[in-house]
Amino acid sequence: MSRMFGTDGVRGVAGAELTIELATKLGQAGAYVLTKEQEHQPTLIVGCDTRISGGMLANALMAGICSVGANAIYAGVMPTPAIAYLTRKHKVDAGVVISASHNPMEFNGIKFFNGDGYKLSDALEDEIEELIRNNMKDVVLPIGSGVGRIDYRFDLRDEYVKFMKKCVPVDLTGMKIVIDCAEGASYYTSVKTLKDLGADLVAIHTKPDGTNINANCGSTHMEELQARVVYEKADVGLAFDGDADRMLAVDEKGNMVDGDQLMAICGCHMKKKGTLKKNTIVVTVMTNLGFSLMGEREGIHVEKTKVGDRYVLENMLENGYNIGGEQSGHIIFLDDNTTGDGLLSGLHLLQVMKETGRKLSELAEVMEVLPQALVNAKVPNHKKEKFMEYTEIAEAIKALEEKFNGEGRVLIRPSGTEPLVRVMIEGKNQSEIEEEAQKLAELITNTML
Repeated sequence: MSRMFGTDGVRGVAGAELTIELATKLGQAGAYVLTKEQEHQPTLIVGCDTRISGGMLANALMAGICSVGANAIYAGVMPTPAIAYLTRKHKVDAGVVISASHNPMEFNGIKFFNGDGYKLSDALEDEIEELIRNNMKDVVLPIGSGVGRIDYRFDLRDEYVKFMKKCVPVDLTGMKIVIDCAEGASYYTSVKTLKDLGADLVAIHTKPDGTNINANCGSTHMEELQARVVYEKADVGLAFDGDADRMLAVDEKGNMVDGDQLMAICGCHMKKKGTLKKNTIVVTVMTNLGFSLMGEREGIHVEKTKVGDRYVLENMLENGYNIGGEQSGHIIFLDDNTTGDGLLSGLHLLQVMKETGRKLSELAEVMEVLPQALVNAKVPNHKKEKFMEYTEIAEAIKALEEKFNGEGRVLIRPSGTEPLVRVMIEGKNQSEIEEEAQKLAELITNTML
């Protein structure tokens, strides 16, 4: 059987793959595993994004939590990083977010944070999964007064807003900013924070209806924001995804500024201020080659991990680094929060713009983005890890690597959350690498289907 947990929690189509039965079991097993060492009655804080299935899954999950004798605090619609923060602030035993991040609305997911606000290790996830597969064997479910209770706290979002303003107390007076909230979890928190800091704010996609999350908006669909920044003559645009743990920016000319560039801008500024710990930025193998070249030029060590923000975080914690992230805009500022935080990233970027007095288009020139082609190959979910076992695929990859030797690179990896194999090629000629990536993706699909 394939592993239940992907790179970012348990995901699937709500009601079909991610059923209420599974949500209840995750509540039971998660609460049990994460709190079994506690002597007191444990508490978990629960939040969700704006998907229509959020309430359904939250109630099932909390039923599971209460059934093993733990309490639940339901915070309602909340950015993922807000739950990580509130878990720490309120000293509860764990946090749970119900979200499928940037995925389409019919998907949903369940991810856990431990009591310190960090995503779980593989070992802990395996323990939860094992308990579910064994049907909660040897777990005694309490009755009577031993059952947990649910507390509803919809005021907690303002605590997160207050925390954000404390992390980066930048005065945004006179700065015109357009934000795209993706009809997702940041529709209140990001608007309130930026307005409170004095920004002249234009906010789009802030009317979630349960079915429009990420629909042609947010960090996965930047076109409208790019046009709006130019139309409004704004200084900058910020785009969040559905659960607001990532952010991509748009400069004053309407050009996209991706996660690699954002880390380069913030990292270089931190180095100048003497706050970049060990002069290091942690990125993944998917990060653009141009980032490494920037690091060499600026005297910044670039540490690389496998794909997934959890692996970036593990490396940062292990080695004492304080900034890292992914090209997708998932950036961790570890001095402030324990997970990727779109609003926090946006505030740090705005602070750099304010302190340097430079336009975002100028700041983004700190790194040259080398042409990159990314094509998804659709494959059966249970086969996606095994693409290198097919001789024709392995030989095609080897031939491409030889062809691009020294002038680019080929990176193939299975998606952690979808039935896809991602084909990424970097090189100097955009049309050539796009053609090669398309051909390779088609070969993978045709071979593995």
